[in-house]
Amino acid sequence: MKSLISIAGAVLFAIVAIASAQAPNPTVDSYIATAKTAAGTDWAGTFLRLCIPPSAGPPATGGQAGAGRGVGGRGATRRTPARETWYAEPAKVADNLYFLGTKIHSAWAIVGSQGIIVIEALFDYAAREEILDGLKKVGLDSKNVKYVILSHAHGDHDGGAVLLQDSIPGVHVIYGAEDWDAVDKRTTGKAKHDMVGTDGMKVSVGDASVQIITMPGHTPGTLSYLFEVRDNGKPLRIAYVGGTAIPFNGAAAYYDGYIASSKKMAKAAADYGATALMSNHSEFDDGYFKAHAAANRKPGELNPFDVGADGVARYFTVVQACTTAARIRATGQ
Repeated sequence: MKSLISIAGAVLFAIVAIASAQAPNPTVDSYIATAKTAAGTDWAGTFLRLCIPPSAGPPATGGQAGAGRGVGGRGATRRTPARETWYAEPAKVADNLYFLGTKIHSAWAIVGSQGIIVIEALFDYAAREEILDGLKKVGLDSKNVKYVILSHAHGDHDGGAVLLQDSIPGVHVIYGAEDWDAVDKRTTGKAKHDMVGTDGMKVSVGDASVQIITMPGHTPGTLSYLFEVRDNGKPLRIAYVGGTAIPFNGAAAYYDGYIASSKKMAKAAADYGATALMSNHSEFDDGYFKAHAAANRKPGELNPFDVGADGVARYFTVVQACTTAARIRATGQ
């Protein structure tokens, strides 16, 4: 009898063990559920990119590589894709804010009373048409650009930095300190060392300014920003996240540092009163689509980037919950 009980117990233990191994990790699932709820329709792309690991397969090319999954996001030499896959017309997003990006990557111009600040420099193949020619198309003179601020040293965002530095007399180029270190070590395509963006630093062109928030994680020197523009004469406060993508095989310390940076930026955005959130990849904020929707909206319509303070907070909830799930998957912690 005892032997039968022992056998039955052993079988039950084995069944439970197998079921546990096959069942989804409830902790991971709970974080993913939190992220999915927070994402709603505003941040679906951010949820998919950070919460859903990529399937195994060959290295990404084309659009995915351009989004940072492949070598293109690291400043490596790459074949220029067909123009129709990336070119986008510039767009006036607000009274003094312009979209100068591609269909995949974003760049922006903030116009003040004493000059222009350009954020991001895109891939090298896109910078001339999108930024230099784009400024001209919207009636702005590139000679009035005083600063080019780069969120981080990956080729899909700083590939055009050398062109802009060479084309605009007296322009200042800004990276975070650690990313300047990476740029200085390049053998080709590196901008001349210039200004270092530090935490809390304000870059101003008269009545327009950008406040820098250091946000290490995507790269060691990633910079994010807070800035205010005018939209139909009213102030619109924007939180701009300079680096969002994460690896799915990192160490616990990496994820913890990334989450700490995200919490820091979330607090800064809330304290600033930001009701709009922007990024440098359209997959995260639908920047390409929202920019043109903003330019073509009817009088009185809300700016599509304006999601409210709650919408901005939900973005950071998505990022932090997805990153926590990735940490558990990668490390078991």
